[in-house]
Amino acid sequence: MTAETTFSPPAPPARQSLTLTTGRDRGRKAKQWLAFMLLRAAILIVAAALAVIVGFLVANGYSAISWEFLTQPPRNYMTEGGVWPCIVGTLLLSVGAMAVALPLGVASAIYLHEYALPGRLMRIIRLGVNNLAGVPSVVFGLFGLGLFVTAMDLGVSLLSGWLTLGVLCLPVIIGTTEEALRSVPATYREASLALGGTKWQTIWRVVLPSALPGILTGSILGISRAAGETAAIMFTAAVFYTPKMPNSLFSDVMALPYHIYVLATAGTEIEKTRPIQYGTALVLIALVLGMNLFAIFLRAWLQRRGER
Repeated sequence: MTAETTFSPPAPPARQSLTLTTGRDRGRKAKQWLAFMLLRAAILIVAAALAVIVGFLVANGYSAISWEFLTQPPRNYMTEGGVWPCIVGTLLLSVGAMAVALPLGVASAIYLHEYALPGRLMRIIRLGVNNLAGVPSVVFGLFGLGLFVTAMDLGVSLLSGWLTLGVLCLPVIIGTTEEALRSVPATYREASLALGGTKWQTIWRVVLPSALPGILTGSILGISRAAGETAAIMFTAAVFYTPKMPNSLFSDVMALPYHIYVLATAGTEIEKTRPIQYGTALVLIALVLGMNLFAIFLRAWLQRRGER
C-alpha cells in the first residue's frame, strides 16, 4: 500500500512580497512628493510675480499718495490734484454691475441646474456661457456701445456702464453659482421635499443658503473684473475728465482704469504724470483688494452663521 503524494507549488517567500510592497510604496511616495513640490513651486512663482508687481507699483507710486491725492479732483490738465472722482466712479460702476449681474446670474444658474431638463439645448446654452467667459472685454464694450448707448439711446452714462459690465460678469457668476448649487448634497433636497416643502421652498430655504458661500465667491470674482476693466467702460460710461460728480443714472463718470489709460497714452505731459499713473494704479489695487476682503469676510461670516 502506497501513500499518495500531493504536490503544491511553493509559496513565494514572505520577504520577497514585503520587498515588492515596500518598493511600490516608495514609488508612490516619490511621485506624491514630486507632485507636491511642483504645486509648491507654482504657488511660489505666482506669489513672487504678484510681489514683484505690487512692489514695483509701490516703489514708483508711493510718492504720489497723499490726502490731497485721494480727496481732490485732477487739475491743470491732469498733472496735479487727485483721483477722488475716479474712485467714486469706480465704486459706483462696480456696485452697479454687481446689482445687475448677481440677480440675473443666480436666477439663470438656478434654472439651468434645478429646473431645466438635460439635453442638447442645455449643452448648447452651457457652451455659450463658457465661451462668453473668454470673450475679450473690448467686444463687450462694443456690444454695449451698439445696444445700450446707441440703440437704446442711454448715452455714455452710469446706466450703460452698469449694463455692459453686468453682461461681462454674467458668465463668471453663472458658472460659479452652478458649481455651488451642484455641491449641495441631494439629501438636503430630498429631506425638504419629504417634509412637504415645494420645489421653490426647497431651493429658497435650503439650497440657496447652503450654496451662498460659493455664490459669494463668484461675486468676488465679478467685482474684481468689473473694477479693473477699461475697454468695457471707455465706450459706455467713462470720460476723460468731468468737473462734476455723478448725480443721476445718466451721468458720465471718471474711473481709475480709464484714468490710468488716459494718463499713459493721451496725456499732454506723460513723463510729468508718471508718478500719478503709478499712484492711481496703486489706489486701484487697494480698492479692489478692499472690496474683495469685504466680500471674503461676509462669506466667512455667513459660513459661521450657517454652521450654528
